[in-house]
Amino acid sequence: MRIAILSDIHANREAFEAALAAANAAGAERFVLLGDIVGYGADPEWCAEQAMAMAAGGAIVLRGNHDDAVGNTAVSMNATATMAIEWTRRQLGSETRAFLAGLPMKAREEDCLFLHADASAPADWNYVLDASDAGQHLGACDARVSFCGHVHKPALYCTAPGGKVTHFRPVAATPVPLLPQRRWLAVMGAVGQPRDGNPCAAFALYDTQSAELRFLRAAYDVEKAAQKINAAGLPASLADRLFEGR
Repeated sequence: MRIAILSDIHANREAFEAALAAANAAGAERFVLLGDIVGYGADPEWCAEQAMAMAAGGAIVLRGNHDDAVGNTAVSMNATATMAIEWTRRQLGSETRAFLAGLPMKAREEDCLFLHADASAPADWNYVLDASDAGQHLGACDARVSFCGHVHKPALYCTAPGGKVTHFRPVAATPVPLLPQRRWLAVMGAVGQPRDGNPCAAFALYDTQSAELRFLRAAYDVEKAAQKINAAGLPASLADRLFEGR
């Protein structure tokens, strides 16, 4: 089965639509959303409704820290993120707010673990930024392959002989065989707010039969997404960063 794995949509309708279309064109048979459906972008209600519909159709949809912050004012964020979440709360209906609040933190299917952040303490929203962080994650779970988001930069880590954790920088569209004698952690990057210097929406496609993973990108109408952010009165930096993927 080909599973499309998307994370950090961040209320960016244009990027979400482009990533879904690209995933379907690549043969996706199932979808996993790793959280942060909302936050930063100008279309939180539409993106939450889309995630609800996908969940009803059998997709795995998980909670991210921005989703959590909608109903949890104790979540600590920087000033820009806080402004965006306060605005987002006013845009969401009662049904979508309840949906986000009820999302699980993680999901396990066979040898795959899906979650938003580091597995050692999912509710603490720790970032996996390097091999040391990846080692902490891998030490806290027994799944052979795990997938997370939160970082907004695609990355791939695996255990080498002797237990050392190795970091790879994935090349878009290049299949990576996830060898069975190793354990793997794939960091998806972001659909709605990439921060790796590439403005295209980032996601991945995992073939459970061949155990091959492909990191993919989808171009979208960045100008339209940015105009919506500015029209909504959200911080201009949230629009500007989309053009450079930073």
